[in-house]
Amino acid sequence: MVYYMLGAVVASLLGLLFLKSSIGKKKSGASSMEAQSNESLMERPGNGSNDTDIIIVGAGVAGAALAYTLGKDGRRVHVIERDLTEPDRIVGELLQPGGYLKLMELGLVDCVREIDAQQVYGYALYKDGKSTKLSYPLEGFKSDVAGRSFHNGRFIQRMREKTASLSNVRLEQGTVTSLVEEKGTVKGVQYKNTNGQMLTAYAPLTIVCDGCFSNLRRSLCKPKVEIPSCFVGLILEKCELPYKNHGHVILADPSPILFYQISSTEIRCLVDVPGQRVPSISNGEMNHYLKTVIAPQGASGIIFPIIKAEGIREMFLPASMPTCYKATPVN
Repeated sequence: MVYYMLGAVVASLLGLLFLKSSIGKKKSGASSMEAQSNESLMERPGNGSNDTDIIIVGAGVAGAALAYTLGKDGRRVHVIERDLTEPDRIVGELLQPGGYLKLMELGLVDCVREIDAQQVYGYALYKDGKSTKLSYPLEGFKSDVAGRSFHNGRFIQRMREKTASLSNVRLEQGTVTSLVEEKGTVKGVQYKNTNGQMLTAYAPLTIVCDGCFSNLRRSLCKPKVEIPSCFVGLILEKCELPYKNHGHVILADPSPILFYQISSTEIRCLVDVPGQRVPSISNGEMNHYLKTVIAPQGASGIIFPIIKAEGIREMFLPASMPTCYKATPVN
């Protein structure tokens, strides 16, 4: 279960990338497109003319990084993103050192600057009253090479700004409703812009990066999605962790609890709640679960203010995303 939880939080630069080329595919069913994950910024009007080399649907970590890389390579890229405002999410907040090195390679390392990102040098593990610290093997690398933890939305916006700085990349807010196909080959997309107009964009290559709950993905394949558990995320303010600049993992029962700093004043607490149903907030189930099941397992040395948290409030609860709360600890 530990690998599941860490994988979901840490792998911020990874995702499923499905490419769909228009270099003819037979009409036999599975069109050759491909997908990945997320969002984009700065609107410029779209049109139906074929003046684009590549269409990217979504510009989160995957879409924005891809658009920037292809744009630097001289490609004419049209990015269509459903919502250009700063995302508020609890995923993709802890970037591993390998991800930081990849940002350096892509010329995107400045996207983790000026967002109050925190360096991460490893993990502290807790189980049954015992603990140990595991450090990243960073010997031989420059001093700035380490993991980074941050507010996901701030990171995304920085990547969008970087992408928007390229004159051959057009970023537009709009909702892609369908793929345009001819004889089994994807020619482009249909989308609704911010004025409510239905437009068509064409390109030789279309790349879908609109997340794991993509509607477009269902038109290309029939993925079997299983949800063994849900994340509940809290932001803990005015708290300190025993090991500075380290993620903290409690191997608890029935599932892990994870702590890491996302700004100079905030610590993210992630609780993995087994099952497909998130405990209700309105009837007190969530509060009771956190107090009776999770809080008593706070590792020795970790301040666990959930029991005395005042004003636990819902930050957001999208239909298919984890629940996120803010907890203000009481001394």
